[in-house]
Amino acid sequence: MMKQKRLMLLGGLRYLIPVIEAAHKHGYYVITCDYLPDNVAHRYSDEYCNVSIVDKEAVLAVAKEKKIDGIMSFAVDPGVVTAAYVQEKLGLPQAGPYESVCILQNKDRFRKFLSDNGFNAPKAKGYDNAKDALNDLAGYRFPIIVKPVDSAGSKGVTKVDSADGFESAFEYAKKHSISGRVIVEEFIEKQGCSSDSECFSVDGKLVYVSFSAQRFDDKAPNPYTPAAFSWPSTFTHAQEEELTSELQRLLSLLNMGTSIYNVETRIGLDGKPYIMEVSPRGGGNRLAEMIRFSTGTDLIDAAVCAAVGDEHQHIEQKPYKGYWAELILHSEGEGIFQGMRVDDEVKEYVVETDLWVNKGDIIHGFKGANNTIGTLVMKFDSEKELYYALEHQSTIFKLLDDVQFC
Repeated sequence: MMKQKRLMLLGGLRYLIPVIEAAHKHGYYVITCDYLPDNVAHRYSDEYCNVSIVDKEAVLAVAKEKKIDGIMSFAVDPGVVTAAYVQEKLGLPQAGPYESVCILQNKDRFRKFLSDNGFNAPKAKGYDNAKDALNDLAGYRFPIIVKPVDSAGSKGVTKVDSADGFESAFEYAKKHSISGRVIVEEFIEKQGCSSDSECFSVDGKLVYVSFSAQRFDDKAPNPYTPAAFSWPSTFTHAQEEELTSELQRLLSLLNMGTSIYNVETRIGLDGKPYIMEVSPRGGGNRLAEMIRFSTGTDLIDAAVCAAVGDEHQHIEQKPYKGYWAELILHSEGEGIFQGMRVDDEVKEYVVETDLWVNKGDIIHGFKGANNTIGTLVMKFDSEKELYYALEHQSTIFKLLDDVQFC
C-alpha cells in the first residue's frame, strides 16, 4: 500500500483553507503549524502543532518528528524562509535555494540584488536604527516609503513627504519588523494601477504570469493596504511582456525551481517597469482563487502537488473569461458589525460573498490585511461595467448603519 504523503503548512490563516482542501483532494495528510491554536485553518487540517513559524530549528525538529514529505508557507510571509530552510535541510522539494529565498524575502537585500543586476529599482537602503537613517536622509528624494524589511499585509508601512515625519514612521516600521530592521526607499509614482497577482514556474521557467489592477482606499487608516483588485491589469501588452521578461531573468539568476509566486509590479511615471516584490508563496487576499475564478487555472492545486514532489496538472497561460474584481471588505473605523448590503443594481454581477465576521463581532479600522472582514467576487461583461462598480463602491456596497462605531 502506498504511503500517505504528509504536507506541513506554516500558519493558520483563512487563506490556507483552499490549500488544505486541495491537499485532501489528493489524499495528503495535512499538518498546520503556528503558535495560535485558535486560528481558523487548524479546524480543517488533520493535525496541529504549536510552534512558532519563524523559529527555523523548532519547525525543523517538528518536521523530522512528523516525517513530512513537503512543506509550504502559503499567504504567510513570515514562514517562507523557514519553509525553505526545512526543505533544504531535509532534501524536500524546493521552491528554490534557501539563499535565494532569503534574498527575495528580505526587502533591503532584494533591492540591492535588483540594483546589482541591472533591474529598475528605487533608491533604497536598510537600517537598524533611526540615527543612521537620518544621517542618510539628505540623499533621498521625497516622498519616501518607510517599512519593515520582513513584514507583509502592509503592516508598518508609511509614506513620508518630509523629514518632519520620518522618525515616527521609522519607529512604527521597526515595531512591525521581525528582525527590527527597516528599509527606506524612494517612492515610485506609478502610471495607472500597480499590480499584485500570482505567477508559477516549473523548473525555473515561468509558465503562468498574471497582472492585476491593485486599488486602495484613501479614507482607510492605512491607505497603502490593498482594498480591491481587478483583472485584466491597466498595463499595456508591451509593458506586461517586458515585466514578464524581467521576472524570468530574475528567477533564472536566483536558480528558482517549481513554485507559485506572489508578485508586485508597477510602471513608473518614467515609463519604466519596476518589480517591487517577488515571494515564493501564494499571495493573501485570495489572489490564486481569483485566478481560478477568472481563467480556470488552478495554481493552488499545482503548488500543493509540487510541494510534495508529485506531478501536477499542466499549467499554461489562459485568457480571462470576462472582467473580474475582488473587493476586500473593510471598515474605516472600529465598531460592532451589523451586516452588509449590496445594492440591487449590481447584485447580478456578484459571484461570491464571503463574510468573515458575524453580527455583533467587533471590527477594526483597515490598518492591514488582518483587518479584512470579508471579500466580494464580481464578474462583468465589459470594462465599463467593471469600472463603474469600482468607482462607486461607497454607494453600492455598504456596511449596515455604517457600523456602530465605538
